[in-house]
Amino acid sequence: MGYVLNLRQVVGSQPLIVVGAAALVVQADQLLLVKRRDNQLWGLPAGSKELDESLVTTASRELHEETGLVGQHPKLLTVVSGPNMQYRYPNGDQIDSVTAVYALTATGTVQTSNETSQVQYFSRQDLPVDLTPITKQILTELKF
Repeated sequence: MGYVLNLRQVVGSQPLIVVGAAALVVQADQLLLVKRRDNQLWGLPAGSKELDESLVTTASRELHEETGLVGQHPKLLTVVSGPNMQYRYPNGDQIDSVTAVYALTATGTVQTSNETSQVQYFSRQDLPVDLTPITKQILTELKF
């Protein structure tokens, strides 16, 4: 069980400040997105930092867990936080996210996971409309 899930056993669904990282993978001018199983929305591969883990490791780990890809050559693009980074999950859990966004190159074969039902590349002009609010905010800040 992860750090945030352990905290949830103590605080329930109350808002938590959650530090995490997202992986921005672009190949042939197309952005890699995952369709999350928990809310059925598209988003960047991302997740919460674990204890004793760097944010760059978080971005690489989440990319691998959610897509099967191995991230390489990480480059910090931005850190996004604030009122537009608050989210309530379908189960009622609330977060106020502080997310470091890393550009990564990726190798390997794309696959889904227990967290993702689809993994797909999208052109900038054809991004899905059903993006997670946090992904929308990140892409807005990056002017993607």
